[in-house]
Amino acid sequence: MLTEEDVVEYLSPLDASFLDAEDEDPNASLAIASIAVLDGPAPSQADFTAAIRARLPLVPRYRQKVRRVPFNLGRPVWVDDPDFDLDFHLRRTALAEPGDDAALQRLVGRVMTHRLDRERPLWEDWLIEGLPAGRWALLSKVHHCLLDGMAGNQLYRLICDPEPRPHRPVEEDRQPVAGAGPLDLSLDALGQLARVPFDQARLMAWAVRSPATAVHRLREATRGLVTLAAGLTPTVPTSLAGRLGRARRYAVARTPLADIAAVANAWSVTINDVYLAAVAGAFRRLMLDRGEEPAPGAIRTLVPVNVRGFDQESVLDNRLASMLVLLPVELEDPVQRLQAVHERVAELRASGEVEAAAALVALADHEPFTPVSLIIRTALRLPQHAITTVTTNVPGPDRQLYILGRPIREILPYVPIAERIRIGVAVFTYRGQAAFGVTTDFASVPEADVFAGLLSAEVAVLRDACRPKRPRSPRRRAGATARASLS
Repeated sequence: MLTEEDVVEYLSPLDASFLDAEDEDPNASLAIASIAVLDGPAPSQADFTAAIRARLPLVPRYRQKVRRVPFNLGRPVWVDDPDFDLDFHLRRTALAEPGDDAALQRLVGRVMTHRLDRERPLWEDWLIEGLPAGRWALLSKVHHCLLDGMAGNQLYRLICDPEPRPHRPVEEDRQPVAGAGPLDLSLDALGQLARVPFDQARLMAWAVRSPATAVHRLREATRGLVTLAAGLTPTVPTSLAGRLGRARRYAVARTPLADIAAVANAWSVTINDVYLAAVAGAFRRLMLDRGEEPAPGAIRTLVPVNVRGFDQESVLDNRLASMLVLLPVELEDPVQRLQAVHERVAELRASGEVEAAAALVALADHEPFTPVSLIIRTALRLPQHAITTVTTNVPGPDRQLYILGRPIREILPYVPIAERIRIGVAVFTYRGQAAFGVTTDFASVPEADVFAGLLSAEVAVLRDACRPKRPRSPRRRAGATARASLS
């Protein structure tokens, strides 16, 4: 049996669901990533290794691996890797000349196609040489079960420096501990199962003591669940959703954050509304290029929503709910699309859909893990026809960051795709730039770079639409009047 001295860190049901999703889809690799592009020269491998080693104490998960509880009786646990080898996780490669954006994007697609080794801590860092002007890049690849995009943002703050002079190495004061054995984990899982009725009884007792609050929460949760269920209806068929192969393509588009903010201010919408409107416009134009009618209800996106409290910002795990937004691809006018996105998102927020999704995730923490996992796995085996894409938006650092004294010029995001989602879009902001990272299925959507270009073009169209029209000069108006009178 586990004693009080034994500290067992369990994955949350949400964290574990990313492992389950990968297990159920042989072509999925559910790692997220970011690519930091830095000024040269690239550090030596020894300096690179020393820099990462100096920060490892700040990220204990980087020395831990996942262990399943026998017979799936309980949630998976994090255990120290007794054979941790930093060199295994630090990779180095170089781009072929000319080392341009296209070469970097091809490399990212290849690296992210491959799954992380489940027998080791679930991360890799790739140092990439050969970029133009002597620059280099650092690709940080982490399994989604370990953290979400917002937590990855916090990871940058831990690993990077806010000034050119690197911080002193962090003292290592934690020794690896032997993890609990299979028998102890099984017994602990059975003990947790035995406690479930008592936990549920406590929740019921709270409801009895606070009936008005309980009824209000139940009413709001029910309303949100109705909206959430409506969002799971099948979408109109399109070639941009369907079975995936194993390989991925990756492409990037960039736009000034000031342009997006100007659009948001001009039309009294949010930054995220502008992102989603750009995605809607890009899907519309890609469908037309493919000879498809952008019909209403064709493109529904899953939008992850950060539900962290202010006291949880530094926690490295997943704290997400979701919205399911039908993108108005049927509308030709870009401003009308923006307004439609704003109205639909506002309706979903008012309906309590996010809160209902968050409540379901929280409820799973109080239920036996075996049936929860079984439900998730069963759902994953069924082909889903409700979601066409995923769109995630992470506001990154707004100040200059450094690695080994080299300034980070830009940070590019990568979002994984699975379950018939052939296109995924991630947006990451850093120092006034919004970077769109587009992931597509290699075979069925070869237009990753085209789609990325359409995203930045859509932002430009919205930017131009909110600029005041220049009045024509008096001379030109006079000329026009003279010509009109002569005719």
